Amino acid sequence: MPLKNAEVVSVLNDLIETCEDGIHGFRTASDAVANPTAKALFASRLPNIQRGEAELKAEVRRLGGDPDKRGTVAGAIHRGWIDLKAAVTGKNEEAIVMECERGEEHAAHVYEDALQKDLPLDTRAMVERQYRGVVENLERVRALSKNATAPSAGSTTTSTTRPPEPETRSTL
Repeated sequence: MPLKNAEVVSVLNDLIETCEDGIHGFRTASDAVANPTAKALFASRLPNIQRGEAELKAEVRRLGGDPDKRGTVAGAIHRGWIDLKAAVTGKNEEAIVMECERGEEHAAHVYEDALQKDLPLDTRAMVERQYRGVVENLERVRALSKNATAPSAGSTTTSTTRPPEPETRSTL
């Protein structure tokens, strides 16, 4: 049974919060890292997330909702980017990348949950397209994370290198 507009608006508002978290998280990470590859990656993802957020807000308004009426501050405690501040404060670039990865994993789960709902077809198409962008963000951050933890070619510590970690990409 299709969701009522108010229910669709609630789902979309959750996605708006997720976008806002991603914007804040990637901006914070971009400002905090010195690695030019990481800095460029984080900064390059911002326009896509901002565009997605604007689309979601427009859809909420089209459905008669208010994109500014969302969850409570207490709900923010459970969001995916919560530990980024600690990583930035400690200036630990590996931890910052890991928190970005965790944040994007959380975003992917929120989008997956939304796609489990019986959304109107045009809304579903938009959410599916944005979900593909979240998955792309996650894959790029994971690649950055793997590169950051890989031993360098000139490393003399070959006896202590870790075996490669198993692939954890989603099969959706």
